[in-house]
Amino acid sequence: MTDKLNELTAAGVAVWLDDLSRVRLSSGGLDQLRREKHVAGVTTNPTIFAKALSDADEYNWQLRDLATRDVDVEEAVRMLTTYDVRWACDVMRPSYDGSDGVDGRVSIEVDPRSAHDADKTVAEAKALWWLVDRPNLYIKIPATEEGLSAITDTLAEGISVNVTLIFGLDRYSAVMEAFLAGLEQAKANGHDLSKIGSVASFFVSRVDAEVDKRLEKIGSDQAKSLRGKAAVANAQLAYERYTEVFASDRWKALAAAGAHPQRPLWASTSTKNPDYKDTIYVEELIAPGTVNTMPESVVNAYADHAETRGDTVTGAYDAARKVFADLESVGVDLADVIATLEREGVEKFEVSWQELLDGVTKSLKAAAQGTGAPNKAAKGNAKAADKAGGA
Repeated sequence: MTDKLNELTAAGVAVWLDDLSRVRLSSGGLDQLRREKHVAGVTTNPTIFAKALSDADEYNWQLRDLATRDVDVEEAVRMLTTYDVRWACDVMRPSYDGSDGVDGRVSIEVDPRSAHDADKTVAEAKALWWLVDRPNLYIKIPATEEGLSAITDTLAEGISVNVTLIFGLDRYSAVMEAFLAGLEQAKANGHDLSKIGSVASFFVSRVDAEVDKRLEKIGSDQAKSLRGKAAVANAQLAYERYTEVFASDRWKALAAAGAHPQRPLWASTSTKNPDYKDTIYVEELIAPGTVNTMPESVVNAYADHAETRGDTVTGAYDAARKVFADLESVGVDLADVIATLEREGVEKFEVSWQELLDGVTKSLKAAAQGTGAPNKAAKGNAKAADKAGGA
């Protein structure tokens, strides 16, 4: 039987999992995906953590301890999430070591409420880096205008960064500039550039969801014929910019000092429209030196019925530009699409963060009242994590 995920990896795409939970960790499920499905990294976000903490009693023992200490909810959230991420870093460590620090990374996001406050973002990035204390950690920083300087300043501290919520080409260029500046400052500060990693998370399916909505509203046959084309074209043109920046003399100087390139990461790769093939945002975005982070459903779908056709990006730039021109010609304002998606992206994560805070608040109260007592299995999992270095 053909190992389709191995074919994808061989084509230069690192397969990462867009999910994490303590159940996945304690059951050995994450390690199984690493060993059997070529999963080489993990991404998280506030939505993922909100769901994980609401679905399982694996957190009860820790919630009981946190309630006993009478910690506030903000600290509790950080203790709960960094525990999971630290454990995941240890699970993924073989991938990190086997790839000379390129893969095997696990991401944790700064508080999205600080997305427009650069100083707060950097301060929290430093705190999370210290709390998790693993070399294969990524700190996720949103690519807002204010986030650009935070990206540079965080990298300058020797901290690895996953830049998230990138939707537009111009913002992506600014992110790569922030990355280069950050590495130059890190080098000046005496940091080993070979130890600093970064990816730029370019969101995909949300672009189609927003553009398709506008095309439906326009309603013409020409407009409807463009549905499902914007997201892939956008990402393909982003890769073109990536190849230009990382062929420059400026980058070559950093590479000579041991730096790894900031890889494009395709995020939001599950289809929002059931009429589209469930692996479209993987199959159509195969290119060397990229990452595709997928929910497990997409990982399994790719393994089952996807087609790896080699590089589907590099030769598609002109076709992608035509898609953009056609969209503009029927009345789609792409600049407004990107601005809307960035604003809504930050807002959605802020809502998820609040849901996470609210859920943990309720759980802490239940634990304090004795209605959320830890179970034996959770205690055993905690001991196993401690033994593995996940505490």
